[in-house]
Amino acid sequence: MTKRDIIRRISEQGGIDEDRVRFILEDFFEIVKSALGEGEPIYIRKFGSFILKQRAQKIARNITQNTAVTIAAHKIPAFKPSLEFTKQVRGQEILVKRKK
Repeated sequence: MTKRDIIRRISEQGGIDEDRVRFILEDFFEIVKSALGEGEPIYIRKFGSFILKQRAQKIARNITQNTAVTIAAHKIPAFKPSLEFTKQVRGQEILVKRKK
């Protein structure tokens, strides 16, 4: 499902103009990005949390040049689904679409 599909579905179910839904959805994404950028997690009940995870410094290998490269400690964004969300998804059959 793409962002366009989500916009259409919300528009149809809510009876709201697609442009208005797109504006709201884009604003939501910007708020999530800016909040995480400031180090503030976002908690949405019965859905999940957008959080930052800390990655430790590590040494990686560049196999083409056979050298060690140090990767600095950094933070990455992550989504942690709520227990209710997880239970709902676990109860559903997984449909796998294969591209030809």
